[in-house]
Amino acid sequence: MSTSTTIAPTAARRGRAPGGRRARAPLARLGQHALVLWVAVTLNFALPRLAPGDPALIMYTGEGDPTPEQLAELGQIYGLNDPVLVQYGRFWQNLLRGDLGLSTGHNRPVLDVLLERLPWSVALVGLGLIGAILVGSLLGAFAAWRRGAGRHGEDRTLLVGVLALDSMPGFWIGMLLIAVLSAQLGWLPSYASAQMPEGGAAWLLESARRMLMPLATMILSSIGTYFLLARASMTTVLNEPFLRLARAKGLPERTVALGHALRTALLPIATNAAMAAGALVSGAVVVETVFSYPGLGTVIADAVAVRDYPLLQGAFLLATLGVICANILADLLYPLLDPRVRHSREVIAA
Repeated sequence: MSTSTTIAPTAARRGRAPGGRRARAPLARLGQHALVLWVAVTLNFALPRLAPGDPALIMYTGEGDPTPEQLAELGQIYGLNDPVLVQYGRFWQNLLRGDLGLSTGHNRPVLDVLLERLPWSVALVGLGLIGAILVGSLLGAFAAWRRGAGRHGEDRTLLVGVLALDSMPGFWIGMLLIAVLSAQLGWLPSYASAQMPEGGAAWLLESARRMLMPLATMILSSIGTYFLLARASMTTVLNEPFLRLARAKGLPERTVALGHALRTALLPIATNAAMAAGALVSGAVVVETVFSYPGLGTVIADAVAVRDYPLLQGAFLLATLGVICANILADLLYPLLDPRVRHSREVIAA
């Protein structure tokens, strides 16, 4: 009896279809992401209520000490007088309807305030992530390649330079760019908000011009991780037998470097990029504040200053959802980038 005929009845006796594991793996990952989202939402609900003192006092943004009548009114508005389980159920019900509450600082729905600033932050974080990956990975791969060719001086120079840059806080890099490019040379404005009517080519070009320094700050403060990852990965790949085989076939050195070594070395960065999205979001808060950039980071900083807790809760949920979506995207892309992962899953499922 052949192996295939032996395995099939065994799988059937256990009640498992041949592709069962392959079908369960994505569902298990989605279940993990759903669990993370539930924990984040629950913490978002619980933290203001677990803080010392009256939760209504946390929501109070007026001047001076609130009167008992004002606290009672706030408790009535936010439903803080109801049992905790009732509040939790209502919190989820409102969340599923897209109701994140009323911003006490803007006196507008939280979702409206966040959606108004969201495109600016998505553009900054997205382009910053892409730029940091491209610049850091190419520099790291180049440093490892030159090291493998015996050019240790070039590798050390790049390593020291990138590590020195990575040790600087993001706000300090931003202040240096403002001092040089804006204050001394006058090439770029020191603030990002384009004080012009929105719409039109002129506004779009001016907005892109004002975005250059915040974007450069995001990229320069983030390339260290990708440089070190690409450098370490490329160093490992250079010792792989398939590169010697490629050279034995007579392929040009540029084809070996770009078509074989670099492509394989960049695979670990695909998963790290999703994990780094959270760090970029937190870094965007500082960068946007430095440049008065009209994104979610400025909204969060302003909300902290005026104790706008509903807006802070909404921003936290939105950032958490963005990081989870980035991780789901990485799970979907990684098997496409690395055929070995796809092949191993097919073998396991068979």
